Amino acid sequence: MNKDQVKGQAKDIAGKVQEAAGKLVDSKEQQAKGTKLQVEGLVQKGYGDAKEVAKDARDAVKKTAKSHA
Repeated sequence: MNKDQVKGQAKDIAGKVQEAAGKLVDSKEQQAKGTKLQVEGLVQKGYGDAKEVAKDARDAVKKTAKSHA
């Protein structure tokens, strides 16, 4: 797990909390901010996931190259 995955997940959770709080106090603005934060978190987590896949692929190529050398 990399920092983008962790930060993205944290933003998603914080956004859910903020959205729920907005619903509780009937604040459309807080709900919208919470939803926006969730989207930012999901995008950042997705970026982190992609970085992790690329890293795993790079490591697999290096391992294969070493075993054939």
